[in-house]
Amino acid sequence: MPEVRPGSEESGAPRLGGTETGLLDQFGRVATDMRLSLTDKCNLRCQYCMPEAGLDWLKKDKLLTAEEIVRLVGLGVNRLGVRELRLTGGEPLVRADLVEIIAALRRNHPELPISLTTNGVGLAKKAQALADAGLTRLNVSMDTIQHDAFLELTRRPFLDQVKAGIEAAAAAGLKPIKINAVLLRGINDTTAGELLQWSLDRGYELRFIEQMPLDADHGWTREGMITAEEIRALLATDFELSPDPRARDGAPAERFEVRHAGTSQLLGTVGIIASVTEPFCADCRRTRITAEGKVMSCLFSRTEVDLLELLRAGDSEDDDDAVAARWQDAMWAKPKAHGMGHPGLGDADFVQPDRSMSAIGG
Repeated sequence: MPEVRPGSEESGAPRLGGTETGLLDQFGRVATDMRLSLTDKCNLRCQYCMPEAGLDWLKKDKLLTAEEIVRLVGLGVNRLGVRELRLTGGEPLVRADLVEIIAALRRNHPELPISLTTNGVGLAKKAQALADAGLTRLNVSMDTIQHDAFLELTRRPFLDQVKAGIEAAAAAGLKPIKINAVLLRGINDTTAGELLQWSLDRGYELRFIEQMPLDADHGWTREGMITAEEIRALLATDFELSPDPRARDGAPAERFEVRHAGTSQLLGTVGIIASVTEPFCADCRRTRITAEGKVMSCLFSRTEVDLLELLRAGDSEDDDDAVAARWQDAMWAKPKAHGMGHPGLGDADFVQPDRSMSAIGG
């Protein structure tokens, strides 16, 4: 398991007598994008994330409660400079109180962009309620529109439910809808263009994500993954890609304008998140909180800093000060880079986290 520490009393994180410096790290990056996991549970068993038999889920009393989630987000927004919130999992739709959590966050932070990353299973029944509660937009993970490939990749026959959920979200006004897709060699790589055309036809923003070493089975290899360069080549069979003129501005995806070869008509855009081969650590602005209230300064971190202990110690002003300070200390210790793909930091410097993506929160 990863090293879990309560946080040091003297980390060196500058606070100037308060929290004015926000979630600053030693390399000058300031985290303003908060990723908060609501659960480690998931109802799919995607090959790049979960073992077929599932995992040992956290007990309910180990998870952040709705009240603790609202309190943490309040500290992030009001004290530490958080400007965007993404609710993740596991699969956040399996939390029975999800709509109530979003409604409470919206009441407290009327202008805060609140997005949700979901696999879309069950979304059709909840999309309108999520929109009414104040959710801003959605990221839906869907790696293929082929039923056989979906079943092989996720080990569940739920593709039609996912498509229905995306349609319901669009009808509820949760736009823009972003589709996240991971390509696995020999399963869905040859249909990348088909998925892009499907997304363009419906006005969705497709983003291909390099498979990352965050699978519970630890079967990831650099040789087996499909790289961003390969993704661009696969798409070039049917489309012409050109750099999106808009500034990336810290976004994990590099965007491209999409046209059919030899035409000038803009069809839309596609993004590629190349965390492994073209990393963007130098401009990372994310802070992650796991479902049990631990700070991960980097998605690939093997060190976690516990905030839940302090949250449950009390809710006075002094207690909030302690939580905020520990959070800052955790982010101050953020590494310069995760090791993969960085000049001077070869794969030998990278050690895969013990926990899978579902247990971390994306």
